[in-house]
Amino acid sequence: PQEIDRLGPLLKKHNLQMRSLYVNSVLHERDRADESVEAVLAIAGRAKRLGTKIIVTNPSPIRWGGPENKDDEQLKVQGAAIQKLGHQLKTMGLALSYHNHDIELRNAAREFHHMMAGTDPALVTLCLDAHWIYRGAGNSAVALFDILKLYGSRITELHLRQSKDNIWTETFGDGDIDYPALAKHLLHIGVRPHIVLEQAVESGSPKTMTPVEAFCQSAEYARHIFAKFA
Repeated sequence: PQEIDRLGPLLKKHNLQMRSLYVNSVLHERDRADESVEAVLAIAGRAKRLGTKIIVTNPSPIRWGGPENKDDEQLKVQGAAIQKLGHQLKTMGLALSYHNHDIELRNAAREFHHMMAGTDPALVTLCLDAHWIYRGAGNSAVALFDILKLYGSRITELHLRQSKDNIWTETFGDGDIDYPALAKHLLHIGVRPHIVLEQAVESGSPKTMTPVEAFCQSAEYARHIFAKFA
């Protein structure tokens, strides 16, 4: 909450809006889930005063970078907790948007699917991070577009990132994921999510320009692809 208070004057000074925010949570442990929900709600309450509409959360794994997978009981606990969080945020006039990385796609994507199939669409929406879906499914565009067909109507936020030959690119543009087709599908089903343009690098990513130059180039491409979403 203190960080939100710090951001408020800066947003006003630079005439910016913080339409959504991202916060981690621990929801698969019964003795920690309620505390984590309350922590998210405290942040959300402060953020709403600044005009935030969407709260994005990525329930933490058992161990970041580890091979452990949540069992069925942990998935049930997490599903109930995220449903509770979504309900309480809705009463505040905010939307909860579920985000994932690649780990949730392991074991037939059981964690990802339970967070969708096991929750009420009116309370838990989807933050589609297209590239984490792509990567988590073994670099599969087929899997990404299947997710889009299954849960596209629940998407309230879309994170944009690209790769070529499965390595994150310096800028958002043409690459492994067919974003023009993704945009076309969303328009076809009448979904116009909040769009977040990301920059990410990893081993092998090009570095030929400054972050600001890269962002400007990425923004130009994104405006072209998503022009009809305005």
